[in-house]
Amino acid sequence: MLFMNQDLFNKLLIFRMSGIGPVKYRELIEGYGGAETAVEELRLTGDLLDSVRREIDLAEKLGIEYIDEDSEMFPAAYKNAKNHSPIISVRGNLKTLGKKAVAMVGTRHATAAGMAFMSNLAREFASRGYAVVSGMAMGTDAAAHRGALAADGDSLTLAGVAGGADYIWPPENENLYHEIVERGAVISDMPVGFVPARNNFIVRNRMVAGLADMLILGEADEKSGSVATAKFILELSRPLWAVPSHPSDERSAGPNGFIKRGEAKLCNGASDFFETPAEKDATERSKDASASLLDFIGNVPVSENVLTGLAKKHISEIAAELVRLELAGEVKKVDGGFVRA
Repeated sequence: MLFMNQDLFNKLLIFRMSGIGPVKYRELIEGYGGAETAVEELRLTGDLLDSVRREIDLAEKLGIEYIDEDSEMFPAAYKNAKNHSPIISVRGNLKTLGKKAVAMVGTRHATAAGMAFMSNLAREFASRGYAVVSGMAMGTDAAAHRGALAADGDSLTLAGVAGGADYIWPPENENLYHEIVERGAVISDMPVGFVPARNNFIVRNRMVAGLADMLILGEADEKSGSVATAKFILELSRPLWAVPSHPSDERSAGPNGFIKRGEAKLCNGASDFFETPAEKDATERSKDASASLLDFIGNVPVSENVLTGLAKKHISEIAAELVRLELAGEVKKVDGGFVRA
């Protein structure tokens, strides 16, 4: 398994030192010219060594892998995020880490309509090859994860968590946690077995943003963790979309505020990102209509009125289609009507 690699073990020892964050970790690695030398010079033995070995033993029993930032399996989007964690632990399908990712977050106290919207949107993304990233909280997060899991296949969703990759929070999401492990992945930068404190959830929010290529914000009040996650995505200069809510609802303050300030694009649904089946059918019908209209246009000018009779369509349909064909350079208007360009 990955964590048996000696270099990775040394890096984990350094990262698990008290008071060491991503910045200090990199300073130590670079300052000593590598993890092995750093461990030797810092004399990292005794209690820390025993603690890391116990963590590794537990991870092995639970099927949790460690991946450091030098590995090709490390998520590309996360690696490009400033001050990202240099080592992550992952429980689940590692293939999920290599997919395009969209974060979907919002309040734990979402409306039924809000959760249904995010769930359906997550399913649309997952069915098109995206991994849906969220924080496994109640409400919007859970709806996004479950929506992704409703799609066919695997590698569907990523859960960034505040505790260890084995720690299930909230306990009400235990079944969801195991579904994510089975058909996606749970990611943490904390030790296996770690029980999170309040400040760890801010770190989790930053991770959720860092893992994603873009973020969609659902219902969320202005001071929520979800809004903080949206701010993190903006710091990364990645696209932010927001689902508008009714202004009388305090849960509208987050998304509506981002839209009002011009920091987020308004999200109306899957059609903002993909061609839906209905739109595809309409496009195909339009193409068929264009083809049939062109059948009646040649080198001899033909008027709109004549085309109406030939194509058996209303004059407004004929006029609209002729404009499209003109813009496409397929026909041109001359005296007496239209001819092929």
